[in-house]
Amino acid sequence: MRILLCNDDGYQAAGIVAFHRALAALPGVQVEVVAPEHNNSAQSNALTLRAPLYVNQAANGFRYVNGTPADCVHIALTGLLDYRPDLVVSGINNGANMGDDTIYSGTVGAAMEGYLFGIPALAFSLVDKGWAHIDAAAVRAAELVARFGAHPPGGGKPWLLNVNIPNLPLAQIRPPKVCRLGRRHAAQSAITMTSPHGETMYWIGGAGSAADAAEGTDFHATAEGHVAITPLKVDLTDHDALSYWAQGLGHLLAAGAAGGAG
Repeated sequence: MRILLCNDDGYQAAGIVAFHRALAALPGVQVEVVAPEHNNSAQSNALTLRAPLYVNQAANGFRYVNGTPADCVHIALTGLLDYRPDLVVSGINNGANMGDDTIYSGTVGAAMEGYLFGIPALAFSLVDKGWAHIDAAAVRAAELVARFGAHPPGGGKPWLLNVNIPNLPLAQIRPPKVCRLGRRHAAQSAITMTSPHGETMYWIGGAGSAADAAEGTDFHATAEGHVAITPLKVDLTDHDALSYWAQGLGHLLAAGAAGGAG
């Protein structure tokens, strides 16, 4: 099994180093790291289109790019690698990517880029920041990768899974649960500061607390000590409301046409 490993915390982050070590220990696995040079949290699926990208190699063999997580996977799959990976894996992220986080997450964005190229992909995150029990999380994450590699789901079609692992000792991490995404409250207020030149600076506030952490959500599962697995899709179409909007837009356009005719 050939794995492309990326993250959004940068190629030197403790999460990707521990994860690479755990994945490389799996029998029959080849792991290639292509990750951002610097922290690129909250970059989502952003691609760099107006500046050149450069690939360098660290002493440990990791390759790093002066771009976003999605840049790393995109370049790897369209020119850097001379083979097609069997799996694209992202993480392990320093902090949760649950609920609304998945929209902003560079960790999820890197995995999604692989999925968009038709390759099965997983995004892994630690629930709490600070790297507590990162080695235990890496072992559990590698176990999941090994299971999916040995018994690929999806009937040959690509799939995208978002995985969050509690910061717990290995023996205390409970079995995986398949969950839906929860929801967060609105983000905290922006933080303002005054620059040395007297200008007002703004820093994006922290993520809000969980608004929907009911049973069945990723928030609930991880709070109970379980690994939370959420299957994701890219189609943002509101299929349930298509007929409503089709009818409403039809009336609106008809009214506009009638008004213009007058």
